[in-house]
Amino acid sequence: MEEKGVSYTEDVKNPLSLFFRDIRSIFKLDELGQEIGRIALPAALALTADPIASLVDTAFIGHIGPIEQAAVGVSIAVFNQASKIAIFPLISVTTSFVAEEDMITKANQDLQENKNTEQNEGDAEVLEAESPSKSESKSLIPKNDSVSVCKYGNIATSFEVVKPKSEKRHIPSASSALIIGAVLGIIQAIFLIAGATPFLKFMGVKSGSAMSKPAQDYLRLRSLGSPAVLLSLSMQGVFRGFKDTKTPLFATVAGDLANIILDPIFMFVFHLGVKGAAIAHVISQYLISVILFWKLLEKVHIVPPSLKYLQFARFITNGFLLLVRVTAVTFCITLAASLAARLGPTQMAAFQVCLQVWLATSLLADGLAIAGQAILASAFAQKDFTRCTATASRVLQLGVVLGLLLALVLGIGLHYGARLFTKDVNVLHLIGIGIPFVAATQSINCLAFVLDGVNFGASDFAYSAYSMLTVALFSIMLLLILSSSFGFIGIWVALTIYMSLRALAGFGRIGTETGPWKFLSS
Repeated sequence: MEEKGVSYTEDVKNPLSLFFRDIRSIFKLDELGQEIGRIALPAALALTADPIASLVDTAFIGHIGPIEQAAVGVSIAVFNQASKIAIFPLISVTTSFVAEEDMITKANQDLQENKNTEQNEGDAEVLEAESPSKSESKSLIPKNDSVSVCKYGNIATSFEVVKPKSEKRHIPSASSALIIGAVLGIIQAIFLIAGATPFLKFMGVKSGSAMSKPAQDYLRLRSLGSPAVLLSLSMQGVFRGFKDTKTPLFATVAGDLANIILDPIFMFVFHLGVKGAAIAHVISQYLISVILFWKLLEKVHIVPPSLKYLQFARFITNGFLLLVRVTAVTFCITLAASLAARLGPTQMAAFQVCLQVWLATSLLADGLAIAGQAILASAFAQKDFTRCTATASRVLQLGVVLGLLLALVLGIGLHYGARLFTKDVNVLHLIGIGIPFVAATQSINCLAFVLDGVNFGASDFAYSAYSMLTVALFSIMLLLILSSSFGFIGIWVALTIYMSLRALAGFGRIGTETGPWKFLSS
């Protein structure tokens, strides 16, 4: 780690140069590149697994009919809004806090081991001085180089050094995250089940409409899985803080495979329709939670020694800031879905397909965001500003490249893949209109998500909250104006502007060299 005063910005003439810093090494598998890959790839796969499962749900339900497909689309929008408001602040704060605490714990362990080693060496010198002469000692020791010999006087000390240590760690944020996640999950389940009708009415689904009953059935049944969803996501935040994204990937894939297998069984064999899709999803979420909890027990001490140990105040303060932010983010998406639903079942069905693809592919960039957040949190805790700059630069460059690749794939593939979700001619026509927006915004989306991770890694939660709130206010006005004037197309134009503003706001701190990034101007 470099000391203060050393040039942290030798290659950073201005903030925009972060996008070009060491650009030739963008795909280089050096130490930083390997660490980003180890974290980002499993994280991206885990993040896309659930939207892919939702896409499978959408595809199965689409074969029942466009009304059911639209109804489930609205219900998923409501459920996701509630889940993100509850869990996103928790999972983001947990990742940063666990990364910091894990780094401090390891540093303390290394320091203690060094002290023990120095103490053992000192004891050995004292014992050697008090022992018989070297010549007498040597005569008593068999001359066999293959045998490791330890002076009898240092046996106890040696045993202390080689004594196996428990791999479990005391991480306050891990215990806090599990408790908060479980409580929030129960509250969300009660909240959604009791308020399903008014929530769906707000989204444009009137009580007497054809979408009303299937939407209510799906939302109430899926809400039974809320405790599992929030608990599993809080545990994923803990694993991300440990820079372990393989375990969440394994658990998520296992759960989503169960969902995909159970979907046709409950929907068509048991003739439960949209209810069957919801039941399959709930079962898969509880399976994910069980797997993650079992694996987490091997890493940390779950039961806290005291309530003070949990540091709830720290979680609440920073969590509230991110609550403001995620409310603004998800409200824009939920409002867009609500405006699409008011246009009619056909428009909502097409919007649901486009939105699910839009979010599923863009979330690949969240893998880079998670990698950037975990590495930056550790680097900022160590005041290793050179690593901060290098990490931010690398993940931003990779985000731009990923966005361009996704734009190419979706621009071509979605024209042919749309029939997987529906056979309705009118819905397919509207999906075709939405494809250019879904494809063209991928680079913007990827950059926005990666910048979120960069700011969270710097623990810049206040800026993230207030800047996003400002962006949301402008975007909400645009959604209302453009949707009323241009309908389906207007909604997608407004969402494109929304993501562009979000990316600009995310770059604001680095661009102005303020807050945690003021070292760039030193």
